[in-house]
Amino acid sequence: MAFTFTNSYLQGVYEDVCKKNAHEPEFLQAVGEVLESLQPVVEQNQRLAKSGVIDRIVEPERSLLFRISWVDDHGRVQVNRGYRVQFSTAIGPSKGGLRFHPSVNLSIIKFLGFEQVFKNSLTGLPMGGGKGGADFDPKGKSDNEVMRFCQSFMTELQRHIGPDTDVPAGDIGVGAREIGYLFGQYKRIRNEFNGVLTGKGLSYGGSLARTEATGYGLCYFADEMLKAAGKSFQGQSVVISGSGNVAIYANQKATELGGKVIAMSDSNGYIVDENGIDYKVIQEIKEVKRARIKTYLDYVPTAKYFEGCQGIWTVPCGIALPCATQNEVHMEDVENLVKNGCKILAEGANMPTTLEATEYVQEHGIVFFPGKAANAGGVATSGLEMSQNSERLSWTFEEVDAKLKGIMVSIFHAIDDAAKRYGHEGNYVMGANIAGFEKVANAMMAQGIV
Repeated sequence: MAFTFTNSYLQGVYEDVCKKNAHEPEFLQAVGEVLESLQPVVEQNQRLAKSGVIDRIVEPERSLLFRISWVDDHGRVQVNRGYRVQFSTAIGPSKGGLRFHPSVNLSIIKFLGFEQVFKNSLTGLPMGGGKGGADFDPKGKSDNEVMRFCQSFMTELQRHIGPDTDVPAGDIGVGAREIGYLFGQYKRIRNEFNGVLTGKGLSYGGSLARTEATGYGLCYFADEMLKAAGKSFQGQSVVISGSGNVAIYANQKATELGGKVIAMSDSNGYIVDENGIDYKVIQEIKEVKRARIKTYLDYVPTAKYFEGCQGIWTVPCGIALPCATQNEVHMEDVENLVKNGCKILAEGANMPTTLEATEYVQEHGIVFFPGKAANAGGVATSGLEMSQNSERLSWTFEEVDAKLKGIMVSIFHAIDDAAKRYGHEGNYVMGANIAGFEKVANAMMAQGIV
């Protein structure tokens, strides 16, 4: 990966990270992008180099790797790897999701944890950054198998987490079922009922609007940018990759704001409905029937289905919202978006756009919003769940939604202001990295060399 450094200190930090983590491409991509953005900050504040803040911030405070042994329904012993990376506690306890997916490895967990540090900072809430998970695939497993796996996973993880230490949440492969099993095992072992996990069920300390939060927040964020430019979602065609929680509720909110979502996808293919995709139908297909997105044609025969999810970026649109997974948007995809007149690309997933594709859209007039800012609504609402748990309160959906909207509006203005302050107006990658970094760096310097 090619990053351009004019600052010798940052170049040295990045080269050192590359030597230590040579086989972790996702992590190196995330670190390089952030360090490249921080060059004007370091040039204006020599204390950053002297205090070693950046040398420290690229190294996790704690990285855990552990074995998870469990028994399947056939009585066979299965073994998986579990991870938890507590990247930073400078501004609060570690906070970040758990991902259960066969692709999970240390590089992916570290990249996600590193990004989480800045994303959590941007929310304005007192949360550090972390991430975790396992190379376990819940798909095709029975409820009892998932329960036994989660119990084994939490038996080890519980030693390292707590409401004032590290607060995990859900991510890919970790939904309401998994969070319930994880919380039950934590409570059983520790004999404590506290806010150690977020994304919990409403009957045992969860927050209203958490399921909708990332998708809603993505659209609140994009809408604020449109308002600042004298525009709105009204009449905009929108393409959303993915069909999980983020995509479903981004569809709902984009539609409510006046947009028309014309394409969505899953790992098999994508659908196009020029009349606007009904999010309630996708919700039933994915959350109730757990079926493939092709099933949408059974409800709306006039829609079209195409094999292969990558082709979704050939669909002309004004707003593109990638909400599936990391590095899903490549050069060919953004070339199609530019050619077809797309004006805004806002990341609903974590780092879904490759480095080369990000640079291309920025150079060709598409307004680009990185995930650490645009998709921060999920973790922001997790932070609000933590607050409710601490106070033993439960807020209404409207209260949480209003707080979420306020946070996303504030994030847009924070990154917009940061980009302008350092002479890079309109570069929201730089703005997000700088705004997220400054708060963490100030806290680290205040706390000494730790």
